[in-house]
Amino acid sequence: MKISIVGLGKVGLPLAVQLAGRGHRVLGVDVNERVVRAVREARPPFPGEDGLSERLAQVVESGLLEATTDTAAAVSVSAAVVVVVPLYVDPRGVPEFSAIDAATAAVGAGLRSGTLVSYETTVPVGTTRRRLAPMLEQASGLRAGADFHVAFSPERVSSGRVFLDLARYPKLVGGIDEASARHAVEFYESGLEFSPRPDLPRANGVWDLGSAEAAELAKLAETTYRDVNIGLANQFARYADQVGVDLHRVIEACNSQPFSHLHTPGIAVGGHCIPVYPWFYLSGDPDATIVRAARMANAAMPEHGVELLARAHGDLAGCSVVVLGACYRGGVKETAFSGVFGVVDALRKRGAVALVHDPLFTGEELRSLGLLPYPQRAPVEAAVLQADHDEYRRYTPDDLPGVRLLLDGRGVLNPGNWPGVAVITLGGGESAYHRSRVTTNGSAAANPDTEPQ
Repeated sequence: MKISIVGLGKVGLPLAVQLAGRGHRVLGVDVNERVVRAVREARPPFPGEDGLSERLAQVVESGLLEATTDTAAAVSVSAAVVVVVPLYVDPRGVPEFSAIDAATAAVGAGLRSGTLVSYETTVPVGTTRRRLAPMLEQASGLRAGADFHVAFSPERVSSGRVFLDLARYPKLVGGIDEASARHAVEFYESGLEFSPRPDLPRANGVWDLGSAEAAELAKLAETTYRDVNIGLANQFARYADQVGVDLHRVIEACNSQPFSHLHTPGIAVGGHCIPVYPWFYLSGDPDATIVRAARMANAAMPEHGVELLARAHGDLAGCSVVVLGACYRGGVKETAFSGVFGVVDALRKRGAVALVHDPLFTGEELRSLGLLPYPQRAPVEAAVLQADHDEYRRYTPDDLPGVRLLLDGRGVLNPGNWPGVAVITLGGGESAYHRSRVTTNGSAAANPDTEPQ
C-alpha cells in the first residue's frame, strides 16, 4: 500500500517508519524543508526517540520511506493518508486550527476516490465529522463516506518511547460511517504489531469505538483524567502542607488498596497533551467545572512552589536561584508548556535572580527561550528541581556551591544526598511549612509565620 503521513514530527515520523518497516511504501510530508531534508538523509530531525535512528536508516535505504513538501502530490498517489499536525490553544484556551486546516486543504487538493484519510491529531469532539470532512469535500469535490473514507484514530504515544507505545496500547479508531471504520481498522492492522496484554478485557489490537466522536472523546477523556487527578493530588499537597502532614506517605498508604490511584503532586503539568487537551474538552462541554478547576489548580503550581521556597527562605529579592530543568519532562528535549516558565516568572516577580540549567540544552538555546543560563558550579543560594532528569538524582551540594535550600518540585531526590541543605517538597508537610527557614545570610531562624500554632 502507498501511504502518506502528513506531519513528520515526534509522532508522525516514527509512525511513518513503523509503517514502512511493515513493507508499505510511505511518503512522509512536512512543510518544513529542513525536516524533509533530514529524513531524506536518514537523520532524525529531533533527538531522543529510542530506536528511531536505526529504523529510519533502514527504511530510507530500502526505498520504503521518502519525504516531500508537496502534500497534494503525495496524497494523489496514496491509498491511505494519516494527518498528524499540531493543534494548539491560544492564551485563553481556545483551539487554534490554522495548521490542521491548512493540512486538510492540501490533502483535499490531492484526494482521489477510495482513499482513507485518518486524523491522529487530538481535536475537540465533533471536529472530524463537522469541520475536517466538509473541508476535504470542498477541496476535492468528492463526497465523504461515498467517494472517500474519513476516520479519527488518536495517537496514544509518548516522546522517547513511540515504538514501544505503538505496540503496547490498543489502536483506537472511529469512522464517520461503517465503511470508513472498516477501512481504518484494516489499514492499521496492516501496519502495526501489538504486544500481548492479558490485562485487557479483549485482545490488544485495533479497536473500533463505533464513531469518530467516540474515538475523539476517548483521547480527551484519558488525558483529562490525568490532569484532573494530578490536580487533586496537588490540592491534597497544598492542604498537607498547611496541616503538617507528609502527603507522600499518605499516597503510599492509600494506594495500597486497589480502589485508590492517587497521582503524585508536582510543580507543573507540561507537554503538548495534558495541559492542552482539557481545553479541547471544555470547548465542547464548558460547564465541566471539575475539569476547569483542575486545570486552574495545576496552572497555579509553579507560583505555589515558589511561594513555598519564599516561606522557607524569606525575602527572595536579590537571591540567586537555579531552576533545574527547562524541559517539561525528564529525558525529553521539549519545553512545550514547561513549568520552567512559570517558575522563572514567579521568581522574577519576587526580585530573585532566576538561572536555569538543563543538561539537554546549550546556554544559547536557553537564552533563545528567554531564560538566563546557569554557569556550571556557580554559587547559588537556592534551587528548584523542575524537571526530573536522571542527572539531577545524582547531584550533591558540590554541584550547586553555596546552596542552602532546595525545593524538590518532583519529589524524586534523596535528601540524604544533600547534607547541610534544607530540602522541601510539595506536600511534605513538616518540611514545607513547619520547619526552621534559611535566611538570606545562610543562618537558620525560626519563622513565626509558619511555626505550628
